[in-house]
Amino acid sequence: MEELQTADLNDKALDLCDIIAGFAALLQKENEALRAFDVETVSSLFEQKNKIVAAYRSMSAFFIKNQAHLTQIAEETRQHLKEASLQLDTLLKENELLLKTRMETSKNVMNTIINIAKVTNNRNATSYGSHGTYSPLDNNKNALALNRTL
Repeated sequence: MEELQTADLNDKALDLCDIIAGFAALLQKENEALRAFDVETVSSLFEQKNKIVAAYRSMSAFFIKNQAHLTQIAEETRQHLKEASLQLDTLLKENELLLKTRMETSKNVMNTIINIAKVTNNRNATSYGSHGTYSPLDNNKNALALNRTL
């Protein structure tokens, strides 16, 4: 019975290694796309990334729950799992940094566009003054709407 459990644990560890390898390949692709400002590629990888993250979390949860049995996994498999996990960690940190940078850049560009639109709107807008007369000088309270989608 214990031998079967050891074989199952080895198989699960190898499955996790495969998932990590797929996740790492996807992150490398996404990181390259982020560096190249290729938004289409990043967005096309989103659904695949969600699926692989779910599989990774599920397999990781299994090993977290069964930490006591990790010693039963073959040493070579454990070492491979450790190396793959370290590589994945490096890629995840790079991915997080690139995503934060791109999101902040997008936010700054949007804010710049909004501010330019506000200044232009205030400069060109006219309104009625407090006495009901036409007054181009009292134009600082004009409404400005912008559809922001990041």
